[in-house]
Amino acid sequence: MVRILEADCHCPDRKVIEEAVRVLRNGGVVVAATDTLYGLLADPFNISALDQVYTIKERPRDKPLPLLLGESHHALKTIEPSPLFWRLALEYWPGPLTLVARAKDSLPGHLSRWNKIGVRLPDCPLTRILARELGGVIVGTSANKSGRESPVTVYESVSQLGELVDLYIDSGPTYRRAPSTVVDTTGEKPIVYREGYITREELEETLGLA
Repeated sequence: MVRILEADCHCPDRKVIEEAVRVLRNGGVVVAATDTLYGLLADPFNISALDQVYTIKERPRDKPLPLLLGESHHALKTIEPSPLFWRLALEYWPGPLTLVARAKDSLPGHLSRWNKIGVRLPDCPLTRILARELGGVIVGTSANKSGRESPVTVYESVSQLGELVDLYIDSGPTYRRAPSTVVDTTGEKPIVYREGYITREELEETLGLA
C-alpha cells in the first residue's frame, strides 16, 4: 500500500518530519519535494538503504548518488572543497546547483569509491530538515526510474515507483520544475556535466568566463 503524507515544503508539520526520520533511520526510502524535483531520500551511510535506491531507480551501480545538505558547512563531512567550489556555492546556494568535489579519504568505501561526490544545498526547508536530522547529509536523487520523466509532483513519482517506496510526502508541485545543474569543481575550470535550471551562460558570467 502506498503511504502519502502531506507537508508544506517551507513549513513542514513536525509529525511528518518525525515519521520520515523514523523511516530513514530504519533504512527506508522516502520521496519528498526539493526546490527542483521530487527526490528519493535515504541515509547515505546505510549500505542497504543505498542499495534500495539503486534498485528502485534501476540505476547503474557505477553511477554515484548525489547528496543533499542540511547547511552548507555539512559539505565538509563528505568532500574536500576547492576555492571554485566555494565561489559557486556562495553565489547559488541554497539553490539548483549540484557541485561535484573530491571525496574525503575518511568516507566509507561505498561512498568514496568514485573519488568524487556531488553535493547540493536545496532551497527547500523540508529536505534540509531531514538532512540535518540524519547528521547533515542525505541521499537525494530524482524520484523516477532511470531514463524516464523526472517528477515535479508526488503523483508523478508514485506512478513510476509505487509501493517500492516506504513513504511519500506530498508538498504540491516543485516550484522550479527543472533538475539542478551539475558542475565539477575539482579542476581549475568548471566542467558542466548537466545543464539544468542554471544555464551554462549564467555560470560563465558568474565566473567571468563569458
